[in-house]
Amino acid sequence: MTSPPAAGSDDAPPWQRFFTPPAIPDPAALAAVERFCGLPDPYRADAAADALFVEATNEIVRWHAGRSAVFRGAWSAAGSPLLRTVHDLPALPFLHANLFKQHYLASVDEREVEVVLSSSGTTGAPSRMPYDAWSMRAFQRMDARAFEFNGWIGSPGAVDYLIFGFEPRPNAGREAQRGASYGLDYICSFAPVRSVTYALRATGAGDHEPDLFGCVDALLRAADAGTPARLFGFPAYLVSTLDLLERLGQSPLKLAPGSLVLLGGGWKGDEDRRVDKDVLYRRIEDELGVPPDRIRDIWGSVEHPLPYYECPDHRFHVPTWARLLVRDVRTLDVVPDGEPGFLQLVSPYVTSAPAHSMLMPDLVSRHPAGTCGCDLPTPWFTVHGRAGTSRNRNCAVAASELLGAGR
Repeated sequence: MTSPPAAGSDDAPPWQRFFTPPAIPDPAALAAVERFCGLPDPYRADAAADALFVEATNEIVRWHAGRSAVFRGAWSAAGSPLLRTVHDLPALPFLHANLFKQHYLASVDEREVEVVLSSSGTTGAPSRMPYDAWSMRAFQRMDARAFEFNGWIGSPGAVDYLIFGFEPRPNAGREAQRGASYGLDYICSFAPVRSVTYALRATGAGDHEPDLFGCVDALLRAADAGTPARLFGFPAYLVSTLDLLERLGQSPLKLAPGSLVLLGGGWKGDEDRRVDKDVLYRRIEDELGVPPDRIRDIWGSVEHPLPYYECPDHRFHVPTWARLLVRDVRTLDVVPDGEPGFLQLVSPYVTSAPAHSMLMPDLVSRHPAGTCGCDLPTPWFTVHGRAGTSRNRNCAVAASELLGAGR
């Protein structure tokens, strides 16, 4: 693994800006946070990293307790705990992700907020997550480290990007950018761009419309030109594009070596089109010519946008910048490895909102390091679904509703 040229050099590639250390709001109060979030290895797992995580987490707990009345109340009710070791994590209070769908919670002055990311579409209750410059650039640097680790940065030639997601709205400013749109847009910076095509095109009315024929055309152009293609986004749109290629009588394509498929967002709201992961990956290989090691799934959320990419064995490993607990759906007690429950994620990177200890609606099971088959030394998790009797709206739900309307 090699690092790109230093920022500011004449031959520095455009993605180098994501490796530039961001400025932290308070270097004295958040010294350990700055050091911890700057760890370069996405999957470092040792006692020194654990000790730095504990120190950084205690700093961010004090930071939010002093700036967020909501978190201060939760922390006080829990007895104002601080960590001595990583084994103390179950005592750390958390906020439920759905709370951010009901309330706008910020720990910084509004003048420090650079962007507000939204998790949902046109209706329903969205999460509105404020990100200051440090928080935004910290998770982007982590993402860049993960891309670098996997060998996904750079390309022998320009890349055709096909984004199975929302086209960014022009002149949207800092307010209510869809988190999926924001994330998919900036990862187009990690290889030279020949073209970018979006499955969900922005309209003049501020909405989005599906454009599956545009997706088919983008794939045909990439295959004809022999240029690598990078396909990112919602799997339902990829399946619909493959189905349309089949209905049009198109024979299987052979995308150029170096092509990459990263899928994320799940199938929420489009369960009738869900395809088992193994079946979908085999279909991508057969119909687009992309090998399995270049097909990966992504887990993420607008409330916790750290990089959770599948390993070569297609399992989600926890990056060094976070720790994972699983809690019983009834008692909220921490359950043993292998048992399903609510996903709790802890990471001290975020200063702009009390989102450092989040209980997600996702149902997962945790598995210890060394049980995957790959050589990554961190725990991994399996996603079993999303809890609740009604749908939690997010970007995938909004996208699937547009896809249904298009059909």
